[in-house]
Amino acid sequence: MNAVNETWFAIRLFTLRQNDVANYFKEQGLEVFIPMDDNHKVHHILRPVVRNLIFVKKSIEEKDFKQLVTDCQYKIAVITRNRNSREYAEIPAKQMEEFQIMCNPDLAMTKYISTDEARLKKGTTVIVTNGPLKGLTGRLVRQNKLYYLLKEVPGLAILLKVSRWCCKPCTDTQL
Repeated sequence: MNAVNETWFAIRLFTLRQNDVANYFKEQGLEVFIPMDDNHKVHHILRPVVRNLIFVKKSIEEKDFKQLVTDCQYKIAVITRNRNSREYAEIPAKQMEEFQIMCNPDLAMTKYISTDEARLKKGTTVIVTNGPLKGLTGRLVRQNKLYYLLKEVPGLAILLKVSRWCCKPCTDTQL
């Protein structure tokens, strides 16, 4: 499979053993991503942003992936497209790459919110044209008189402080 076209799945955990589940998928040769945040206190320790969510790259056939999920000794579920669907929600590689960049714990003014809360926020789809976030796309939303770039993936959304002057509205070809 071409690495450029590989998608990701969001997996909800019904266990506190997030690292064990991540190691299970790593042992199967799959790439895993867990959003981490610095606690910003005296001891700068990276901790998972959400304890019941991991992202796994789909680098094998979907039927083989479904078997891995079934064989996992921990109770887990892959997030689906909607409540009535059994079809897994796939996260495109480009969207996941941007999400991983935005999850960098060194970036200041980052907030994590639920996808339900993110859907309530109004905003224009923009592309960042200047600064360290140049090239990232998302929705420009306003919260507490500040502007944020909002990026959603199944199970989680991230708000990253950005200047509205560094953003311009997106066209469909830029997404």
